[in-house]
Parts: sequence; C-alpha cells; structure tokens
Amino acid sequence: MFITKTKSIDHNGEVIDIITTETYESFSESILNLGDIESKSKLINGLSVMFDLEGFTNFCKQIDPQLAVPEYLSEFLKWIFKRVKEELIDEVIADGYQIYAPFPFLSKFLGDGVLFLWDTENMDQNEITNIVASMLNICREYSKNFYPEISKKITDAPKKLRCGIARGAIYSVGSGEDFIGPCINMSARLQKLSSLGFCFSRRGINPEVMSTNFKEQFITKKVNIRGIGENEIVCILKSEFENLTPEEQKAFS
Repeated sequence: MFITKTKSIDHNGEVIDIITTETYESFSESILNLGDIESKSKLINGLSVMFDLEGFTNFCKQIDPQLAVPEYLSEFLKWIFKRVKEELIDEVIADGYQIYAPFPFLSKFLGDGVLFLWDTENMDQNEITNIVASMLNICREYSKNFYPEISKKITDAPKKLRCGIARGAIYSVGSGEDFIGPCINMSARLQKLSSLGFCFSRRGINPEVMSTNFKEQFITKKVNIRGIGENEIVCILKSEFENLTPEEQKAFS
C-alpha cells in the first residue's frame, strides 16, 4: 500500500501542507513489484483457472461491509487453497503426497475471485483433465458445504462459485511476478458466460480422456466469446445448459 506523506510548512506567511520529495519520487512503477519491466518476456504453455464469487459486489453493499467482508474472505481463501490441495492429492505416503497433477505456479487474489495458473509443458492430458475435474468438484463443494456453513455467520454471502478454464500461451511480465496471456482472458470470459457456473475451452483440453463419470456430464458447444472470437468451442455441463432459458440456449450451437 502506498502512503502519501505530507508535512506542514510556512509558505509566504501561510501554513500549507505539501507532500515530501521522498513521496513524490517513490510514486512510480516500482510500487507494482514487477521487478525489471524491461526484462524479456518468457513464454509458458499454461492452463488458466479463473474463479469468481457470483454476487460479491452486492455482498459488499450490505450494511457495515467492513465487518463481514474480512471474515468472509479469510474463511473463503483458507478454504479454497485447502480444497485445491486436497483435490490434487492422490495418496498420502510416508514422505509426502502422491498427486494427480502439480500445484499451480501462480495464485492471485483478484478482489472478487482467485486466479490459478499451471505450467502444462510436461503435463499429459490425464493431468490436465484431472485439474478440470478437480475445479468442478471445488465449485460444487462451495455450494454444497462452504456456503451453507458460512451463511450461519455471514449475511448475504456469495451463493455460487463460478469457474472458467482455458489453455494456451502465458507470458511473464517483469521479473516473473505477474503474467498475461490470451488464455487468462479466455478463462475470465468463460467464468461469466451466460448464466453458467462452469465452463472450459475445448482448445487443448480433451474431455474424452476424463473418467466416464465426468465425461458424460459435459456437452460441447460453439459460442461467441466477447472480445475474443466467434464460434469458440467450449465444454459446458449438460445440467446447466438445460437450465438456461430458451433465449440463452440460442447463443450456443
């Protein structure tokens, strides 16, 4: 957090407040903590998972949000990191854990959700689809268990955790403290596509590799993604598609 430092001085017989020279000089791009922004960007073949708390803006509009929001976010962030770890663990062994897929290399709080990035360079399709299935489990766990429990303590907590997933190129910014890439933009668009709660781009993610239990829950559709492209192929849950209004269903082909 940047703090503006001021001091009072006598200026032409009048006492005025001024910012210090130190404050003036320190307000620069360095406060973004990106390191050397001129550093050559590194390409990573990645997977972007964007979680979004549906209704978080309205949640923050309640009476005295300063009392509810910190408690909710504390509980939520602890919970989601715990669930990501638990979902990716296959078996507990003597010296550690056998996992279905690696942990994300970047985790970033976005104000009303969380971004996770994975490096897929050495992943096979089984590991990638394991991550997709795990993220679906987390969304369902939120509605089934986390929301009912947090609602006992917090008024008007977000009822739904939405998720968009996409695979593609990710580029480092500065010294590698942040990242950009089309798949990050895509996952952000997919998590709020129509009134769906879970969606992933078919590009580079093969649902046929999933276990039968998960594979049969999805259908493949074409849809226009605002700001990205037309006729993008996405995989959505059959149950969610069937619950869309006829007008909403028309957007998918």
